[in-house]
Amino acid sequence: MDLSTTYLGLKLANPFVPSASPLSHNVDTAKRLEDAGAAAIIMYSLFEEQIATDEDNLDHLMHRQDIGHGEAHSYLPVHEAYKTRLEDYLENLSSLKAALSIPVIASLNGSSIGGWVEHGKHLQEAGADALELNVYYIAADIEQEGVAVEDRYVSILRELKRHVSVPINMKLSPQFSSVGHLVKQLEAAGVNGVSLFNRFYQPDIDLATLQVTPTLKLSSSAESLLAMRWIAILFGRVGISLAATGGVHTSQDAIKILLAGADVVHMCSALLVHGPERLSEVLDGLRMWMEENEYDSVEQLKGSVSQIHAENPAAFERANYMKVLESFEPPASVWR
Repeated sequence: MDLSTTYLGLKLANPFVPSASPLSHNVDTAKRLEDAGAAAIIMYSLFEEQIATDEDNLDHLMHRQDIGHGEAHSYLPVHEAYKTRLEDYLENLSSLKAALSIPVIASLNGSSIGGWVEHGKHLQEAGADALELNVYYIAADIEQEGVAVEDRYVSILRELKRHVSVPINMKLSPQFSSVGHLVKQLEAAGVNGVSLFNRFYQPDIDLATLQVTPTLKLSSSAESLLAMRWIAILFGRVGISLAATGGVHTSQDAIKILLAGADVVHMCSALLVHGPERLSEVLDGLRMWMEENEYDSVEQLKGSVSQIHAENPAAFERANYMKVLESFEPPASVWR
């Protein structure tokens, strides 16, 4: 049975690639992911805001400090003794590359062109096999048109493509008026793949303090259906890699995503909850299902239930909307 797949031009042993998470902070944990069957790994994200803050703090410490006595300046810390978040990330990237035999994909998280070009070049030089761009942008300006939001993604990609040669994947949110059109624009701009979909973490309101507070809720299997639908629609209509991220917890979730047309399946929440070894269980589940259903390879099953191959292509669109709503049956105890 051949589980191999190709993602961003990289030949992988299977379609399971742990997504950006704290699990890649530690080389030992990353090794456990590899031992459990990870075919590649996406590093935790390097954030635009963290780099900017580090640069501002260092500039203030080293160049704007006036303590009033010349002799005391000899006690100022040496710049080389401090590592910025970027330097620390590059060191971790080099360590992962040295310890792992699978591809290591670096992750950049931001919302503007900013210094991504420079950072991308550093990551390539440190040995990243590919880059994932997570353009985490909330269009909170109600005067901003949708096309301007799309242009932001395309502009960041084009600028980075001019300076790096490693493959680039873009992690997209589902909150676009036309996901397919944006993916086609990114393909024309040179993207090597897209991951569907990024999860926007929503703020909450503390009723005791009336303060806006951050919240973190891990995904559920139900969330994977959104990525499944759009991958099924895109399969065969674009020539780039397709990845699903968000909501893949079981082998059944992964199988559906592959049948829809994904090249790889990203996992995060399930691994955080159950540990890296969960990956081997999901991988075994895929093998068993393929054997029972007489599939010889992942390539054979990939996209076999995509929109262009489905017996009922309209099922991925609006056609079944009323049927789904009418199929709901309330519990017998509920008054009707």
